[in-house]
Amino acid sequence: MERSAIFHRPKMNWAAAVDAETVEIRIRTKADDVAAVRLLYGDKYAWEETKRLVPMEKAWSDGLADYWVARVRPPYRRLQYAFRIGDGEEAVWMDAFGFAEREPVPDAKLFEFPYINRADVYDPPAWVADAVFYQIFPERFANGDPSNDPPSVRPWGGKPAADSFFGGDLQGVIDHLDHLEALGVDAIYFTPLFESPSNHKYNTRDYMKVDPHFGTNEKLKELIDACHARGIRVMLDAVFNHAGSTFPPFLDVLEKGRESRYADWFHIREFPPAVKDGRPTYETFAFVPEMPKWNTENPEAKAYLFNVVRHWTSMGIDGWRLDVANEVDHRFWREFRQLVKSINPDAYILGEIWHDPLMWLMGDQFDAVMNYPFTTAVLDFVVHRKLDAQGFARQLSRLLASLPSRVHHHAFNLLDSHDTPRLLTLCGGNRAKMKLATAVQFAFPGAPCIYYGDEIGLEGGHDPDCRRCMEWDPAKQDRGLFDHYRALIRLRKRHPALRTGEFRIRSAEPGGTVVAFDRFNERERLMVVLNNGETPQPFVTDWGGQRWFDAFTGELAVDGRADGAADGAADSAVDGATGGPANDAAGDATGTSGPEAGHPGRITLPPYGFLVLVAEN
Repeated sequence: MERSAIFHRPKMNWAAAVDAETVEIRIRTKADDVAAVRLLYGDKYAWEETKRLVPMEKAWSDGLADYWVARVRPPYRRLQYAFRIGDGEEAVWMDAFGFAEREPVPDAKLFEFPYINRADVYDPPAWVADAVFYQIFPERFANGDPSNDPPSVRPWGGKPAADSFFGGDLQGVIDHLDHLEALGVDAIYFTPLFESPSNHKYNTRDYMKVDPHFGTNEKLKELIDACHARGIRVMLDAVFNHAGSTFPPFLDVLEKGRESRYADWFHIREFPPAVKDGRPTYETFAFVPEMPKWNTENPEAKAYLFNVVRHWTSMGIDGWRLDVANEVDHRFWREFRQLVKSINPDAYILGEIWHDPLMWLMGDQFDAVMNYPFTTAVLDFVVHRKLDAQGFARQLSRLLASLPSRVHHHAFNLLDSHDTPRLLTLCGGNRAKMKLATAVQFAFPGAPCIYYGDEIGLEGGHDPDCRRCMEWDPAKQDRGLFDHYRALIRLRKRHPALRTGEFRIRSAEPGGTVVAFDRFNERERLMVVLNNGETPQPFVTDWGGQRWFDAFTGELAVDGRADGAADGAADSAVDGATGGPANDAAGDATGTSGPEAGHPGRITLPPYGFLVLVAEN
């Protein structure tokens, strides 16, 4: 037993309250080094009558470590605990002070989760786990009101440049809500709407005013109400890390220097503020002179921003996406959360963080972050092919082990955005690859987000090319992709296990291209099988003596109870393996049942094919 690899800490992702009555405990051991781990726990004030010894499950493995999990309900919401690691003569106990040969007694050496305080429990809005988001870059979605177009507007559908305008606006979104409703999405994430001289609006001029080229404050309220009438929620983008260089308080600093009443609203290193040798003498986003950084520790600046938050949250929006959230102080975000939740307890607070987000997800700041580690893993497997099946499974396992379990169900899972090349372009135009990537997206814990136009085949490289105008000519839309996305959305809504169920890797071989994982809860179990290979690949597993049905069609795919091929198995596998109608397939899939109940069966997946199966209850 490699004791130096064993790790636990009684906080964060290693010991977290799942709800007001349940605590999830985790421990790490070296991969494939330990046969079993048990959790000894009880109430420190009533140890003998409450102590229990329960097995822990090896939930994930990332190749270096195994992660063991147990969920327990302390009878009095207090918890002391220790671990029994291994079996037989090699088994040892582990408490907060290290390893011991004998069972520990309740004292200061035990690990402790002192009390489940309701105020400390991570409690995100329940609706997010059920949601499918749709991201809109307003300037490029639809031009519904030419009267508010910028003077330099270009014809719709032209090649985008960093400074080009095409006239997209809020009325255009209202005009096309039927498209979103038909697709099945139930939440919209808008990139910034507030007044700004740019097309992207991340350099804000007026935080209290919708950009005139998008419409008016009243038009935004009309849009929110129209969305709500269709069951669609609205999330706005908040840029509180930096303002724009045309923001009046910053202009006042440029004019008056140190004498400006707003001088401490920003981080000015040298007066007068200027650009020297290509670098601003004031803090900015990156080194962009047009984006001076807010001093969110200044009481007046904070009061201004919180007034902005109060105004728009009270209008009825359903959430905030927070730009460059990792560069703003934690105290600001804690107070921000208290303010937002006091107005709308169900508002979703989403941070843009590209790295380890744990410190923002302890229940006192954000509900979730944009799940870029997930994005990277999927693209490295499906698109860039940097990962084999085992490597992909390990990346997903490492991601799941890095945060408390409940956090993952409310993560914001994206595959592309206004900041990245479009998914279809990344896939080299290969729609089978794109469908495979989105199958993972919709089957993984977290809320999936579709970047506008992906559902009809819009392409685009790096910014600004990824911000092309939406294509509204039906003859130029890929309706097969639209049907694929709609099928995934319907599947996700039909099966709660895909939204809030557990996730476990079923199989992933080194050097292979086939990955299988299960999503399950107390009522249902689904199996998702992926083939990232360029050739058809077989899949074998233990079917558990059950019948498995194609989750898209409901037809029998594999009969794990009896000998011989199941009736209809081949046809249903064709549909499931492509995630849509058979005539839109990347290839055929055939399936046969195992020779005996409980023995491995065999399915063949086409190149870049996938199959979603649901077990018979």
